Amino acid sequence: MNMGGPAKVEDTGDFLSRLFHDGDLIPLPFQSYMAPLIARRRTPKIEEQYAKIGGGSPILKWTREQGAGMVKILDELSPSTAPHKPYVAFRYTNPLTEECIEEMKRDGVKRAIAFTQYPQYSCSTTGSSLNEMYRQLKAKGEENGITWSVIDRWPTHPGLVEAIAQNIEKSLLTYPEAERSSVVLLFSAHSLPMSVVNRGDPYPPEVAATVHAVMARLGNQNPYRTVWQSQVGPSAWLGPQTSDAIKGYAKKGVNNMLLVPIAFTSDHIETLFELDLEYLEEAKEMGLTGVKRSESLNGSPVFIRALADIAAEHLKKGSAVSTQMMLRCPGCTNETCGQAKEYFHNQTVEPVQVQA
Repeated sequence: MNMGGPAKVEDTGDFLSRLFHDGDLIPLPFQSYMAPLIARRRTPKIEEQYAKIGGGSPILKWTREQGAGMVKILDELSPSTAPHKPYVAFRYTNPLTEECIEEMKRDGVKRAIAFTQYPQYSCSTTGSSLNEMYRQLKAKGEENGITWSVIDRWPTHPGLVEAIAQNIEKSLLTYPEAERSSVVLLFSAHSLPMSVVNRGDPYPPEVAATVHAVMARLGNQNPYRTVWQSQVGPSAWLGPQTSDAIKGYAKKGVNNMLLVPIAFTSDHIETLFELDLEYLEEAKEMGLTGVKRSESLNGSPVFIRALADIAAEHLKKGSAVSTQMMLRCPGCTNETCGQAKEYFHNQTVEPVQVQA
């Protein structure tokens, strides 16, 4: 499960319309009225951005490559449940959640794992995807057709941490040796509206947990900060914004900064356009010569192995959901959220034997 992205520039309008209609992701007043207006207004600008990164998002390509690599390893780790097949359920573009369910139905699937590709849980991302999965299953009368379990978060999994750390180490080698330990690491994650944060969303501390684990793996050799990108609209969002952090450190005389995408599992518009074509170009215009970005996870063998290990451990445990998933935000008023959590919680799954 992931957000998805338009494969072609001309798909941008539909993608944005679905995105702005999702109150779990972007809560808007008079959502059904405001969402199409905002989507239409923003479509030309976002179409230009997708055109500049090659004509569309590569997220489906990477998601399929990661899934194919994962199940190949998973077949070896858990032969009793093999063969495994990866299905893609995107929230805002094809293949949509309902298309995923239809494909699984045609294949006669009886047992499935809803595996979020957002390592850190947010009601706006993983929560929204699970709510949509529940709604579609209910609408299709498929609640009893497949036995489900959920991998809802994995912010400190050793394989994820190792894959990110290796990409950082690779990038640090591009700096002069005498300067490497002073490069400021800016861990950039998608921001959230403060209304969502104040409701009790667990995303900010889970992003912090990933950052802390990566820094521990790196031996805490570099100064660092966690920063936030992709704010939309005039309301207050979690900060500091990534672009503001770069400008702020530039004023303090810092030249070497490495942007690290910490909450994305592959390249998409937030990395290829926002980080690479906006923030890095802004840095160059300010005269900074040492602002770079570490590689996204994409086809990393370490990361793909991590996905297989996470799935295998989940099968071995034999639990439908995690304890943490069942705790709703203290300020949650979304009834679908509660219903979806109960639906997945009530699934009956058995532990299986997996290879060490």
